[in-house]
Amino acid sequence: MAVVGQYHSQDGKHHHKIGHKHGEGVVIDMHAYASKIRGWNPTFKVSLAMVLLILCIALNNPCVSVAVLIAMAYLTMVKGGLSVNEYLSVLMIPITFILLGTLAIAIEFSFDPIGQFNLHCGFFYIYTSQEKLKEMIFLILKVFAAVSALQMMTLSTPSSEIISVMRKAHVPKLIIELMNIIYRYIFILLDVYSKMKNSADSRQGYCDFKTSCYTFGGIAGNMLIISLKKANAYYDAMEARCYDGEMIFLEEEKKIEINQIIMAVIFVAVLFLLWGLTK
Repeated sequence: MAVVGQYHSQDGKHHHKIGHKHGEGVVIDMHAYASKIRGWNPTFKVSLAMVLLILCIALNNPCVSVAVLIAMAYLTMVKGGLSVNEYLSVLMIPITFILLGTLAIAIEFSFDPIGQFNLHCGFFYIYTSQEKLKEMIFLILKVFAAVSALQMMTLSTPSSEIISVMRKAHVPKLIIELMNIIYRYIFILLDVYSKMKNSADSRQGYCDFKTSCYTFGGIAGNMLIISLKKANAYYDAMEARCYDGEMIFLEEEKKIEINQIIMAVIFVAVLFLLWGLTK
């Protein structure tokens, strides 16, 4: 489970320290707890992310996408205090999927040398055109901007607060309860897996490829059995504490600042202005 704490340096200032319990953790949630804008109202952050996500898709304009990318990077790194390397490492997985997914739009195959750019590969050609490349770049910017808006939300808002906002939005109670239980159970399974992996590693369970495959299979099988046992044990504990189908948590009240709303409205207006001038 992620551990976020503070330590004092020689200059007397407070610094956040992020660690891992048993060597495992959820990186995004750790960054959310350590973010400098964690104190912002979660409903405001979720609403802002959703509005920008919809605008990126609906306006379908590269200038709007670039503006959203820059603004979300500013909020996450400058205001939130996340380093460039950490921000890029979090975005690496969605970036990979975006590039692989959009590459199929720009590249096509043919038995004849057609298109503005083509590459002879034996008995067929890989070809593309400037129009296809332009379409691919615009799509990459749009999707990347939408993802950056969601990343701003997740990198500055703990999952428990996001779930709380969904409850306020009248999402069905069953979905909320499942999200709460699954989210908390992830840390339990990570803790169990970490202990089993360390135990196997100390017994040379990963000394070669064959042994590693055997060890992985054994851990996977044990994880299923242990997860079922722990699920029953934790549900019994919840029943013993009068669980009636809804978990209620103490929430920290965070007020919405007027200047944040004003800046958000101005930014949305700027996006519409960019769209109107460049469409």
